[in-house]
Amino acid sequence: MPTIKKRVSLIIFVIATLLLVGLVPLVLTGWFLSDKSGRELRSAENRYQIQLVQEKARQIEMFGRRWTSIVSSLSTALELSHDPLVISSAQTEAKLASILRENPDLVALYVKPANADSFSVFRAEALSRDDVENIAAEMSVVQTKAKISVGEPRKLTTNGQSIMSFATRVSIDGVNAAEIVAVASLQSISQSVVGINSTKEADLWNAGLPIIFVVDQSGEALFHSDASLTASRKPMGDLKIVQEWLESGLQVQSALVPFGASYDGKIHDMIGAYSTASVTDGYNVGVIAMQDEKHALASVGEMRTQTWLISMAFAVFALVAGFILSRYMTAPLLRLVGAAKQIASGDFSARVETENITEIGTLAETFNLMGGKIEDQIANLAKAAEENRELFVGTVKALAAAIDGKDKYTRGHSERVSRISVAIGKRLNMPADELETLRISALLHDIGKIAVDDAILKKPTALTDEEFEIMKTHPLKGYKIMSQIPAMKDFLPGMVMHHEMVNGKGYPKGLTGDQIPLQAKIVSVADTFDAMTIDRPYSKGMELQPALERLRSFVGTRYQSDVVEALVAACNAGEVANGIVRQMAEKRAAEFATDDDVVLELVA
Repeated sequence: MPTIKKRVSLIIFVIATLLLVGLVPLVLTGWFLSDKSGRELRSAENRYQIQLVQEKARQIEMFGRRWTSIVSSLSTALELSHDPLVISSAQTEAKLASILRENPDLVALYVKPANADSFSVFRAEALSRDDVENIAAEMSVVQTKAKISVGEPRKLTTNGQSIMSFATRVSIDGVNAAEIVAVASLQSISQSVVGINSTKEADLWNAGLPIIFVVDQSGEALFHSDASLTASRKPMGDLKIVQEWLESGLQVQSALVPFGASYDGKIHDMIGAYSTASVTDGYNVGVIAMQDEKHALASVGEMRTQTWLISMAFAVFALVAGFILSRYMTAPLLRLVGAAKQIASGDFSARVETENITEIGTLAETFNLMGGKIEDQIANLAKAAEENRELFVGTVKALAAAIDGKDKYTRGHSERVSRISVAIGKRLNMPADELETLRISALLHDIGKIAVDDAILKKPTALTDEEFEIMKTHPLKGYKIMSQIPAMKDFLPGMVMHHEMVNGKGYPKGLTGDQIPLQAKIVSVADTFDAMTIDRPYSKGMELQPALERLRSFVGTRYQSDVVEALVAACNAGEVANGIVRQMAEKRAAEFATDDDVVLELVA
């Protein structure tokens, strides 16, 4: 009797096929997408916390600069008078009263001449004259060798308002002539950093809300969402993130710290970030932001749960469909397999024709709906990526405009250099991705000037040799700023090397010929061209053709011939002149200076 082979039921085969073709890709796709989304969410949360603490730190630093600027300005003005009697004059006291009126956050101004009685202006509703005298006496004790001394924050007994004091000395002919003390309210900066409404610490922890606070150099709370902690100056050093900041000091400007924290007997896995804010030289505070990781990344767990629920629903559907229509599902399943393979290979437009049989048609519709959702998600991700790119470019433009705006003669300079550079790059047949890199590099080429003294940047006359040497440091300063950002790697050559010359006499490295990247050579020519064709305090901008001839005269010494000729071609074709030189309708009357050092100074 022949052996009867055991046969596999079609139902089992169909069910297995449905599960394999439909469920597995769905689970894998959903899992991978949720995992990727989780990583992106974590990265976004990390970026947000870093940006948040850095922004808050900058607000505190601006607060410090504002009040140090006021006392420094007063000190400088009195020192320039070279007359100790001016310090005690009625005009000086009137000026102090004017400053007090113009600054709502200023509580008091105090001046103690060396050889006369002290005088002050203050807000009577906040403190008394005795309070001002006591604060000034404390500041006189704590004054150090630093130009500006800052006192520890304290609370006024009259209205409970927190204040901070800033003090400096006035020296006339090397002799201490007076002391100046400014008392500033911390209410506005506190509300700006931690919010207007006070929230109890327990509520923040229990709800998993972000907690933002500021600690001083001893780890005590200066600002906190819970006002009671600020009032008691609660030590926050038991938190690992605060310990990290205290140990790092100024060596780390800002950082992310995952850590565990215990509150009310519960252990919380936290993610947090800190940033150092320098109120004045020698007085720093730490801005801390932290949140329960479970709450911060809650959407990731929900996404995975939904993935499993959708997968299980599809599995149930596969079982029901397999039992009812096993004989009629083979062909549709094969088509479904083909469509799934298309999606797995990256073609998310794949769809399955709807069958007349209800169950198979439902399966096909479900699959099509899944494909549509995935395709929409991919499109949304692509759109988000484009929006991020536009945001990045917009931020770069805003940063470049902020730097250019420090001097009315350089407004729009970086934007124009960027447009000229791209026009040159197109003439040199650079591919689109390199043109985009060139555009951003040109926008950022003067970023280092943010670290150059305004007195040099805005000087209305030619720079001295010493000032020019300081100005020459801006490429390396720009490199130090932007090299800390990994995404800026491709844009660094144009920033740091745009003052190099092909003959090796440029700066900062003295590179020659092919040692200089093409990106830097293009930005160098564009930078010089724009500087030559705009008005300066000490020279009129050149006309188009004289400027181009002037550039040609530097070929082989400063610039590469094909780069200069690409600019000439772009100008002759109207690609540059229409947007740059022809903005200046008035006829230039003065000729451009012939000394090579003038050109170097223009583009510095």
